Amino acid sequence: MEDGRPFLIGGRWSHTTAAAPVRNPYTGETIAHVCQAGPPEAATAVQSAVEAAAAMRRLSSYARSTLLQKAAHALQARQEEFARTMTAEAGKPLTDARREVGRAIQTFSIAAEEAKRIGGEVLPLDWSPGMESHWGVTRRFPIGPILGITPFNFPLNLVVHKVAPALAAGNSILIKPAPQTPLTALLLGELLLEAGVPPGALNVVPCNNTVAEQLVVDPRFKLLSFTGSAPVGWMLKAKCGKKKVVLELGGNAAVIVEPDADLDYVAQRCVTGGFSYAGQTCISVQRIFVHESVAATFTENLVARVQQLETGDPSDERTVVGPLIDPGAAQRVESWIGDAVAQGARVLSGGTRLGSVVRPTVLSQVTATMKVSCQEVFGPLVTITPYREFEQVLKAVNESAYGLQAGIFTHNIGRIFHAFEQLEVGAVLANEIPTFRADHMPYGGVKDSGIGREGVRYAIEDMTEPKLLVMNLRRSE
Repeated sequence: MEDGRPFLIGGRWSHTTAAAPVRNPYTGETIAHVCQAGPPEAATAVQSAVEAAAAMRRLSSYARSTLLQKAAHALQARQEEFARTMTAEAGKPLTDARREVGRAIQTFSIAAEEAKRIGGEVLPLDWSPGMESHWGVTRRFPIGPILGITPFNFPLNLVVHKVAPALAAGNSILIKPAPQTPLTALLLGELLLEAGVPPGALNVVPCNNTVAEQLVVDPRFKLLSFTGSAPVGWMLKAKCGKKKVVLELGGNAAVIVEPDADLDYVAQRCVTGGFSYAGQTCISVQRIFVHESVAATFTENLVARVQQLETGDPSDERTVVGPLIDPGAAQRVESWIGDAVAQGARVLSGGTRLGSVVRPTVLSQVTATMKVSCQEVFGPLVTITPYREFEQVLKAVNESAYGLQAGIFTHNIGRIFHAFEQLEVGAVLANEIPTFRADHMPYGGVKDSGIGREGVRYAIEDMTEPKLLVMNLRRSE
């Protein structure tokens, strides 16, 4: 076995004798071994983050912005290296991986701008008698060391969505990457070191769940930012003590298709939203509700498009639907399809598995209690359900434990605003799929989909604390 790839603590690369394999999800081949931090290394990493937080706090807005600009430029110069690393370890189709690198460059660029916009306000305090000479000034200050736990499905941009706002705000951050995809995070650590990040301001620490829990409960971290599954996220929140928590969790995103919508465009967008990266996105289109007057036409169009999707090797530039992250995930999706069929669902396309690849699947005649409806599939599967009344479909969308994003396709502005008011989600997208995300918008959900918002400026709000200065400007006689 090759020596394990080292991890990053305090600006230095560290080795341990314990190493975990990283496997290509499509071939099953072991592509690397990565050293795993134990309790002593975790303790060193936390102390490093604490010390670096003081150094980061002293950096000017200009210095933080310049660092982030350098990171964006360096990432642009190494786009293909990062994309191919993601394809190898995450099974992400190469074209999708390249798009993710482009988004991460944008996230760094946005953070470079936002680093210069962390302001405050002046408050006149003379609202009561006797306070005529009092003024207040607010300013936001860095919160301190941050712990970021990231998932496998966006191994670059979702790491950057934690790292970039943390550095922009003047904090240090420790990243615990997903065990399936640590190579991209380590490569990002290398890039930021070269860009001049202070030692310890970014630590990248692969470790097992026991060590991760040691990090979560450590009171020196002032914020846990976690992206992953709902059960794990809520479990970690319960262990966090007094620190702030931001959770970006799962979803089973719904789309409403009204009869006045452009059905060809909607079908095209729903195929993109339901099957990109084999549906392994928390805002992947999962539940499609179509008005009964156009359901047959829409379904025929969507199924025809799904059957044309290129499936298989993610390193092939033509591939749209690659493997799931591991055989266990593919077997689970296959099992859920079988359960749905046994309960009366009809397979309109796909429904079969070869290794880690599940063929793009469309199901009809589903019920709200089937796993493919009420849970997060996290695979290449969509369901189609006709509806008659608008109020009925709003209720159906809300009959979910999740509430991340939802889409509605219609030209009726009244119904768009009605959906905006009534749907229990973090965002409603009109004439767009819920899989849409711009990297500067507030992103997050309600119910089991989490708490808090990402998007650089919104993350900075959680990563800073407002402080008030009160001044008595009484003039001496």
